[in-house]
Amino acid sequence: MTFRPQAILFDFDGVLVESEEAGNRHVAEWLTEAGHPTTPIDAMTHFMGLSGAEFIGAIERRIGAPMPAGFAAAREIENERALREGVGEVAGAVAFVRALPADLPRAIVSSSRTPWIEAHLRHIGLRDAFGDHLYSGQEHVAHGKPAPDLYLHAADRLGVEIGDCAIIEDSPVGVTGAAKTGAFVIGLCAGRHCATDHGVRLRALGADVVAADFAAVAGVLGLVA
Repeated sequence: MTFRPQAILFDFDGVLVESEEAGNRHVAEWLTEAGHPTTPIDAMTHFMGLSGAEFIGAIERRIGAPMPAGFAAAREIENERALREGVGEVAGAVAFVRALPADLPRAIVSSSRTPWIEAHLRHIGLRDAFGDHLYSGQEHVAHGKPAPDLYLHAADRLGVEIGDCAIIEDSPVGVTGAAKTGAFVIGLCAGRHCATDHGVRLRALGADVVAADFAAVAGVLGLVA
C-alpha cells in the first residue's frame, strides 16, 4: 500500500525522539515505589500518548486510587533531567525528515508542551525543519489525544485537507485519535519502547499500515524508488 501525502503530521515522543522508553520506565518505577506495582510495559500500554488530565485519570483508573502525593514534583525533576541531558532520535528519524521534499508541508502533533518539543528538536538538529508548526494537545486544542482535534488543527494551519495528510504515530492513544480523522495513519514501531506485538495493536486500533522503521515509512509514502 502506498499513499502520496500533501502533508505529514508527526507525533513527537516515540516517533522522532526516544523519550517514551525512559519516561514510561520512570512512571512505572515511581508508582511501584508508591505502593502500586507497575511495569514499564503496563505504563506504555495504559498511559503512553496521554497528557494532562487524561494522563492522570488513566493512572488513577489503573491503580484504583487517587494519584499519590509527590508525583507531579517527581515528574518535573525527571523532565528537567531529560531536557538538560537531551534525548536521542528514534533511529532514522533525522535522515527521514531531512530527505523530505522541501515544499512538503509538515507539522508536529504532540501531547507534550512546545518548550519540550523545541528543546529536543534542537538537540537532534531538527528545530528548523518544522518552522512554527509545533502543535501541542495541551496548548492548542481543548481536547488532546485520543480526540482527533489536534490533527485537525494542524492540518488547518498547514492549509491541507486532513484526508490528504499522512499521520505518523507510535502510541495506541495516538493511533486511536488519528484514525478518527480520515487521514492516512502509519503506525510506527521503530522506537525502543515498541514490543514485538506493538504493530498488531496499532493495526487493530485503525492504523492503515504499520512500519518497522523509517525506511518502510518512506516506501509507503512513495519517497523512495
